[in-house]
Formats: sequence, C-alpha cells, structure tokens
Amino acid sequence: MKKVAVVILNWNGRKLLEQFLPSVVRFSPEANIYVADNFSGDDSVEFLRVHFPMVKVIRNTGNFGFAKGYNEALRFVEEDIYALVNSDVEVTENWLAPVIELFQRYEKTAIVQPKILDYRNKHLFEYAGAGGGFIDRFGYPFCRGRLFDTLEPDNGQYSDEADIFWASGACFFIRKEVFRELKGFDGDFFAHQEEIDLCWRAINLSHKVKYCGTSAIYHVGGATLDGQNPQKTFLNFRNSLRMLAKNLPQRKLLTIVLLRLVLDGLAGVQFLFKGKPEHTVAVIKAHFSFYANFGRDYDKRAMFQQPRYYKVSSVVWAYFVQKKKTFQELF
Repeated sequence: MKKVAVVILNWNGRKLLEQFLPSVVRFSPEANIYVADNFSGDDSVEFLRVHFPMVKVIRNTGNFGFAKGYNEALRFVEEDIYALVNSDVEVTENWLAPVIELFQRYEKTAIVQPKILDYRNKHLFEYAGAGGGFIDRFGYPFCRGRLFDTLEPDNGQYSDEADIFWASGACFFIRKEVFRELKGFDGDFFAHQEEIDLCWRAINLSHKVKYCGTSAIYHVGGATLDGQNPQKTFLNFRNSLRMLAKNLPQRKLLTIVLLRLVLDGLAGVQFLFKGKPEHTVAVIKAHFSFYANFGRDYDKRAMFQQPRYYKVSSVVWAYFVQKKKTFQELF
C-alpha cells in the first residue's frame, strides 16, 4: 500500500478539478489520490467518475468548510502521510519525493510545507504560505517571502529546509498519527487559520513543523473565497482571536488578547478610510463572535503552552512603521 494520500477538498469546484487535477495525477505516482467532496451541488462527482476513475471519492454529507470537511473525510483515509492540497493548486514534477524523504529523515517532524509560488506570476511567492509561516506575539501571521501584501520574487533564497511555526493549508503535509492525536482541525473555525491553530497545538506537544524548499507547487489563491469578500475578513479576524484564546501561554493571555482587540479596532478604522465599510462591519462581527465563544475556546486549551511561540514582537510595527518589507529585513 502507498504511504501517502493526496486529499483534495472540493465544493462545487468542477472547473478547478478539470484544470488542476491532471497535474496531481501525473506527478504523484507515490500517492493514492482522493477527492473529499463537501456535498457539491454541481457535477463534480460525476465528472470525477467519468474522467478520473483512478481517483477515490469521499462524499461528505454537508458543506462543512475546510476544517470539518477534512476532519470528516480523513476518517476514511489510512495512509501514513496526508497531503492536503487545495483544488486550485498545480503541482510540479517530483514534488512529493523531497517531502517524503524529509519525514523519513526527521522522526520528530509532524507537519511539512513545500515552497508555494503564485500560479499567475510564477516567479513570485504566493500569499498563502510562501516559504513557510510564523506569527508575531499578537498572533499576526507572516511568511518567508510574504509580509502582509508584499510578495518577494523567488530567487532561490528559500530553496532550503527550515523549522517554521505554521504550514499553509494550501498544501499541508501531516502524519496521520499526529492528525489523529490532535483530533484534526478545529471544526468551529470552518475555514481560515485552522492550519495555524493545528500547527500551534502540535508545537505545544513538542512536534516539529518544517518547510521543504526543494518541493514546489503553484497556488491560485482566492479561488473559493476572494480576498475582497467581507466573509473572509470576518473569518480571519475571528479565527485569529479564537486561536489566541486556545494557545497563548496563560500568563500572556489577557494582555495579548486585549492589545490585539485594540489593533483589530485600528484595522477596522483603516477599512473605513479605504472605503470598505463592509469590512469594518466584518471586524466588529468577528469580535462579537469571539466574545460569545470565548468560554468554549478557553475550555479547549491544552495542559501546556510553549512560552516562546513568536519570532518577532510585532510584524505590524516592523512593516508599517519601520517599513521593513521582506522577511530578511525583520532580522
């Protein structure tokens, strides 16, 4: 039996499957390929049956979003390593071999991310993951190769292996045993930042998250939920706060959350000045949802939280005030 399962979550994505699934089938001889269908209303499943009979289809009973959608589907997948791949990803030749070798070489490694480049501008890193992710002390995510909306060109500067804090859900490798130990993604997140939460929980249990720059994929990004959609703003702000409530060290929890709420408020004001009042409303709704669910999230806290979880104190200050635009400039 093959030890790797490539699992693509799909919801009404027949066109994306038609465009991107051929590269996965062609360049993944080491893996079994699955499509986890989130109760699509289009002809995705029939399309797979006719054109890709070698792909195994798992049919969820509802649209559960990214987090619960994968949780439900992966109950039926028994390969040792899960490669969770967005439906808008084009993989490259030999993309799996370096990652498999890295898992074999480092037994403590639980999660791996490849190099993620922009499908539309293939010389640039892609927003969702780039060269591996980190967070600052307030929980704001950033990447090697991407700070906020500034994307670096790929000049080989991140064609390495590195310890990172989080791996992108656009292309997320995890050992089955670790995924099940952590009870999967937090289904309450629905979508966005659930992979950061999962990586943080893994690190709190002393697992390693690594980046493998000798494996590369191309990601469209925003194919299922565009960045201009206020729902995306809501999910990002809400889930980031929920992640902090679950994973911050106890002695830092109250201070960091209160400061983060203030920073979010400033972001909401900025949306207003940019003529995006619907995004300001999304931030406000995210905060009220966080308040309503704080007790529920607090109850999910593990017995131990790693005290040193961040790489820089404030990426917001570094980027907007100090004008540092690349990962290397942060250090």
